[in-house]
Amino acid sequence: MRAAATLAAALAATATTAVAQGDTSRGTRYYNQACSACHSLQPDRNMTGPSLAHLWGRKAGSLASFRRYSPALKSSDVTWDDRTLDPWLADPAHFIPGNRMTFPGIKEAQQRADLIAYLKQAPTTAQAQPAPGGQMGGMMGAQAVPNLKRLDDDERVTSVRYCGDTYRVATADGKVHEFWERNLRFKTDSGSDGPQKGAPALVAAGMMGDRADVIFAAPDEMTGIVTPEC
Repeated sequence: MRAAATLAAALAATATTAVAQGDTSRGTRYYNQACSACHSLQPDRNMTGPSLAHLWGRKAGSLASFRRYSPALKSSDVTWDDRTLDPWLADPAHFIPGNRMTFPGIKEAQQRADLIAYLKQAPTTAQAQPAPGGQMGGMMGAQAVPNLKRLDDDERVTSVRYCGDTYRVATADGKVHEFWERNLRFKTDSGSDGPQKGAPALVAAGMMGDRADVIFAAPDEMTGIVTPEC
C-alpha cells in the first residue's frame, strides 16, 4: 500500500509538471553514455536489463523474453510513456521502490527530456554504441558488448590452469595471462553474441578489481578447461 501511494504521488506530481521539449540528437548521446551498456534497442536482445525496443506503451516488467524483473517492477502497474519515464529516469529507486535497477538517476530535467525524446522514436534496429573503455593487450574493449562468435587468437582461450592464488589463462596466440584469483571472473553467454561451444573467450573486464572475464558458451565447459596444475 505504501509503495502504491508513493507511485501514485509521483505520477500526480509529474502530471502537473510541464515536461521540457526533448532533443533527439542529444538524447542519442545520453543513451549511449548512460543506457547502452545495459540495454539494447534490438527486439528481445536482453543484456543486464531488458531490451528497450518497442518500449512506448509497454507495461513495466512485461517483456516475455526478459526473465530477471523484480517483483516490485512486475506488480507496479506502470506503462512506459512520457509521464512515467520522466520520474523513473530521475530517481528509479523512489519511483518504484524495491526494483533492482542500480542506476542512480538523471537529475537534469532537460537531459531526461532529451533521452525520452530519443527513446520514443529510436529505431528498433539501432546498435548500442560502445562506451569509452580501455583494452587489455589486443583484446576487445571492456565496455563494449562484443560478438564472441569469431575470435582472434589472442582472445580465444585454450586452457586455464589454477595454482595457489593464480589463474594462468593460455590463448591461441601462444601467450599465458596470469591473474590473481579475485581479478578473474568466469561467465557464460548462450546468446547470439556468445562464444562458439568449445571456444571460450578472454575479454577485458574494465571493472574495479576485475581484470578480465573468461566467457563460456555453457556452464559444463568450465570443468573441462579449468584444471588445477602448478
